[in-house]
Amino acid sequence: MASAPLPAVVLAAGASQRLGQPKALVRLGELTLIEWAHRHLSQAGCAPVILVVHPDLVAPVRALLPEAEVVVNHDFAHGRTGSLQRGLDHLAERDGRPSRLVMAPVDRPGWNATLVRTLVGVAGSVVPCHEGKKGHPVVLDEGAISAVERADAATPLRALVDFQAVEVHAPWLALNVDTPAQMAVLTEQSGALLAYFREGEGI
Repeated sequence: MASAPLPAVVLAAGASQRLGQPKALVRLGELTLIEWAHRHLSQAGCAPVILVVHPDLVAPVRALLPEAEVVVNHDFAHGRTGSLQRGLDHLAERDGRPSRLVMAPVDRPGWNATLVRTLVGVAGSVVPCHEGKKGHPVVLDEGAISAVERADAATPLRALVDFQAVEVHAPWLALNVDTPAQMAVLTEQSGALLAYFREGEGI
């Protein structure tokens, strides 16, 4: 009997102050970063895919992804753990508390659907690792989810969960989109990154 699909939560509620524009709406090729995250997770078999967004992003994200489940984090200043808690609350209300899930920050785009499938196939709480460098997305198991639910919203995830590293092929795993300089790197490497995205589209 096939196992049920894992839910996924995309974190896109940051204020993007250092970048000067919403990270979720940064365009890479034909899609925005939040569209790529939703596509990769859906292609990997995750369901539902919950998008936790800044209040100002509700309308543009729903316009881009009308089929997606969008949750607003009004307390976005608390950071990623608070946004993940909002996603978990929504999942609990929707389907009951999940026993495992995938979490992906929208500003760390250097992964594809194949990477997600690899992580989901490994038990426990896992983080991808390419040549010694860890990145995102991550998978949280039941114990990790409980720790996040109990935590203060401002507590970093790395302080709550002991992730097992899983070696993957992901040359852009460390790519971040947080500053104009990092945005320039994304633009410079966009062609190769888009080719890597396409590697994950088949199954």
